[in-house]
Amino acid sequence: MAEGEPGKKKFIIDTDPGIDDAMAIFVALQSPEVEVLGLTTIYGNVYTSLATRNALHLLEVAGRTDIPVAEGSHVTITKGTKLRIADFVHGADGLGNLNFPPPNGKPIEQSAASFLVDQANKYPGEITLVALGPLTNIALAIQLDPAFAKNIGKVVILGGAFAVNGNVNPAAEANIFGDPDSADIVFTSGADILAVGINVTHQVLFTDADREKLAASNGKLAQYLCKILDCYYLYHYDAYSIKGVYLHDPATMIAAIDPSLFTWTEGAVRVQTNGIARGLTILYNKQKRFEEETEWTDKPSVKVAVTVDAPRVVKLVMDRLISS
Repeated sequence: MAEGEPGKKKFIIDTDPGIDDAMAIFVALQSPEVEVLGLTTIYGNVYTSLATRNALHLLEVAGRTDIPVAEGSHVTITKGTKLRIADFVHGADGLGNLNFPPPNGKPIEQSAASFLVDQANKYPGEITLVALGPLTNIALAIQLDPAFAKNIGKVVILGGAFAVNGNVNPAAEANIFGDPDSADIVFTSGADILAVGINVTHQVLFTDADREKLAASNGKLAQYLCKILDCYYLYHYDAYSIKGVYLHDPATMIAAIDPSLFTWTEGAVRVQTNGIARGLTILYNKQKRFEEETEWTDKPSVKVAVTVDAPRVVKLVMDRLISS
């Protein structure tokens, strides 16, 4: 594992690859200001074991097998196993049903939560943890080490549907729905959190024209992504009647790299953990002082994305993939 490179932002990517995860990981690897310390894997788009295989495969494609992969939890923090897997979005293999051969690499022995705690202790305040799946590994790290929330520099979360409908059901966004209890632990942990919800990522559209530009480029990673994008496009056309795809994970990666491309509001976020609205994220902006105590009282503030400079985000994603 490479020691810290001076002047670069240290990232760990918690991921469930996933077509847009693949794009986000490649963007991070192609960003000169970023040093990727490791990938941790989680269920979501695929089961955890397949997420690990896909993470190892993507690092091989990118020529970055020096980066460690730590396998994460196979169950929610409450030991739930009926996990919603988005194979209808990303393909049964998570990468467009291309059925790539197994990677040569293996995950490290350490669990994802243990790896996160160790790295946060090694580089206190320096690491940006980019969470692209359900938040189980991060909640487990908080339980493993009470100092983790302070030691980790920043947690950038793809998650939530703030004041809009969800994408699993009208209440919930997929990553939060995947483990609402973990999400509530993370949002109330006191960590320095930036949350990017689908209210913002649905503003970042990757069009047919963008895809054609990628396909016409000489970028190795751009060419790879063009191969796996077909079923992602078909899903978006079927679900949303659009000719393009939402860049959920890449937009969140760009938020971690350059948060100035987004506007943010602040407040306490709680997550509904049961019932019809399970996975609902509710932001309390702290503008009203309630007479009675509530479930939001004295909870730490986090930043939640409100708007995004979508053309600049798409251009950054495109430029980094084409330069590969």
